Formats: sequence, structure tokens, C-alpha cells
Amino acid sequence: MAEKQRFKRVLLKVSGEALVGEGQYGIDVATVDRIADEVKQAIALGVEVCMVIGGGNIFRGLAGAADGMDRSSADYMGMLATVMNALAMQNGLERMGVPTRVLSAIPMSTVCEPYIRRRATRHMEKGRVVIFAAGTGNPFFTTDTAAALRAAEMNCDALMKGTNVDGVYSADPKQDKNAERFDTLSYMEVLSKDLKVMDASAVALSRENEIPIVVFSIQTSGGFVQVLQGEGACTIVRD
Repeated sequence: MAEKQRFKRVLLKVSGEALVGEGQYGIDVATVDRIADEVKQAIALGVEVCMVIGGGNIFRGLAGAADGMDRSSADYMGMLATVMNALAMQNGLERMGVPTRVLSAIPMSTVCEPYIRRRATRHMEKGRVVIFAAGTGNPFFTTDTAAALRAAEMNCDALMKGTNVDGVYSADPKQDKNAERFDTLSYMEVLSKDLKVMDASAVALSRENEIPIVVFSIQTSGGFVQVLQGEGACTIVRD
């Protein structure tokens, strides 16, 4: 179980859409609880976990900008959506007895703590799950980039990207039955082939800090824990 030994501290990136469940938008409590339970199991293995959750289930900045909104304003709205998701995940974890802190890049002290790197590190050292909200706090940056940034700041061993499919494919496997799934890829292959793993700045940041990106299905029950143990289907992006 070499993977299990190497991944002592990870950042789990979950898209906002993953929280929708069977619905079309919003937050499905049962889905939040299922993901929270997987995080609890990971902690039981001795893995330190921090999280970044997207906001696409509530509002997407790019979609708002495409509809004519000012891009900066739309992105700030998207950041606020990630705070809502972070609070939902915090509630799910704490109902399971997992101590959790939400740290926001946009200060809003009545609902969560402001992001301070040393404070976040201390929370993790005490065994708490830290959920980073509001992206980087700046427009024009995605939550993928925020995840890569926080993974670097927290000295994580891996960036775990939970998606709707069990790895990276050469094409959308739901539309192309002949799509090839990759077990491993280099950062440069992801960039040169324009594979939609994460946006280019997130991949470049991960490469610069030598943080492997592990892409797996968050929809598969037990998928997160299996990948942490070196089992289960996934794609690992590294040099």
C-alpha cells in the first residue's frame, strides 16, 4: 500500500455539481452526508484532510459573465456560493462527530474564520478538517486554482480531484464509448493534450510544487478511501 503510506495529508477538491445528487441544482443533504462519511473514514486511516468545494451547483461566474454580467461581480457571486457549500459540508461532518473549520478567503466573521495560513495549518495539526471557501478571494481564478494553491500552502502530499468519472479520459466517456482512460499522465501531457482535468493554471501550480493530482469518481461509494489505500480506479497526474 505505497499510496497509503505516501498520502499523509491531502486536499480533496469536490465540484459544486457533486453536491446536487439527483436534483438539478442546490444542495442534496444525503449526498453531502455520503461525502462527509468518506472524509470521516479517511481520517480514521490517519490521513489529514482539507477541502475545497466549488460553487457550480448554485452559481457559476463564467456562466453569469456569458449572460452579460460583469465578470468580476459574477465571480464574487460564485465565491459566495462556495461558502454556502462549505457550511453545508461542515454541518454534515460535525453531525458525524468530525471537528471542522471553514476558512474563507473573503472575510465574513459571523459565519466562518478568515483564511490565515498558519491558523489553517494549526487546525490540521489538531486533527480538524479544514474547508477552504471563497476560492482565492480574487475574480478570474477558479476553485481548481484555489485547490492547487491551498494544497501547496498546506504542504499536501496530493490534490484529490473528485469528479463524476473514475479518472481522466481522452474524450467524454458518456459521449464516446471508445474514449481511453489513462492510469497515469504527466503535467505536460495534460496541458499539451488540453485534457479537462483542471484548468491550466491549477495544473501548472501543481507541477511547480510537485503535488500529484489524483482524479477519481466521488460518485463511487467508498471511492475516496479506496484511492487513498492505493486501490480503486483513478488517474494520477505527476512528472
